[in-house]
Amino acid sequence: MVRIGLDVGSTTAKLVAVNEEDKILYSQYRRHNARTKEVVLAFLGELEATLGEEPVSLRVTGSVGMGFSERYGLPFVQEVVAASKAVRVCHKEAQSMIDIGGEDAKVVFFKDGEATDLRMNGNCAGGTGAFIDQMAVILGVDVDELNRLALNATRVYPIASRCGAGCICPARQRRRRR
Repeated sequence: MVRIGLDVGSTTAKLVAVNEEDKILYSQYRRHNARTKEVVLAFLGELEATLGEEPVSLRVTGSVGMGFSERYGLPFVQEVVAASKAVRVCHKEAQSMIDIGGEDAKVVFFKDGEATDLRMNGNCAGGTGAFIDQMAVILGVDVDELNRLALNATRVYPIASRCGAGCICPARQRRRRR
């Protein structure tokens, strides 16, 4: 049986299909630009063309994936749980995992292969995929070019650790009312 994992987040969709030996048969990653249904249907069409009529097992994760799961009656796995399990299976030696999503960032700490602590930012896009996308736009480059520029950087500039994405965070709103 082919196992399929579908992750539909706030900015991207990812799909991977593996056989019983965990060999990757199909893998895809795309920005969905709020056209999640179209991107997921494209993935599934490409997957069907690759696999044919193989029996499959599907699990869905991601912030938008939860809606897909509920709407179409598909099994859902919370994204931090899914990512932590992948790290435990594929990288037993890992002591931490940093997951930067489109709208949040999570850090999971491991000890002896088990997750022991989780930290997550609040409702703020600072330091996440959406923030990185915005910085690329401001600099006039695409995200891949921004990555290449970062790899060639010769200096690290300190930035504020508070919200810097220009959003109206709840804490910021409370301060303004005082």
